[in-house]
Amino acid sequence: MRIGSIVIACVEFDRMLAFWQEALHYVPREPPRDGWVVLRDPDGRPPNLSLNRVRKKRTGRSRLHLDLYTDDQGAEVERLIKLGATRYPWRYRPGADFVVLEDPDGNLFCVVQTLAATAVHPGG
Repeated sequence: MRIGSIVIACVEFDRMLAFWQEALHYVPREPPRDGWVVLRDPDGRPPNLSLNRVRKKRTGRSRLHLDLYTDDQGAEVERLIKLGATRYPWRYRPGADFVVLEDPDGNLFCVVQTLAATAVHPGG
């Protein structure tokens, strides 16, 4: 068994589609239809990221989030903010290798520096 797709329920479907497509450089497996789309890596690497339109925004903190790994955290954080992400007011421990952001629908995700000497990211 393996993870085929990670599904994000979202109110702002069109904004989320544009954001995650550009953020990950993923492409739709098929054209979006009825508030549903599966985004995939163009080279076929798993997992997929699927978006499902819902009517109400989530409340409270989700227990699931994405960790995006990068060799250039600063540049990626700035790129993602330009695409529509916002910084989340997280209390970082000294030496933290991650930055917490929110996507356009308010879902938290982390940008993790892969070259950090010490990893203190709680979600791993």
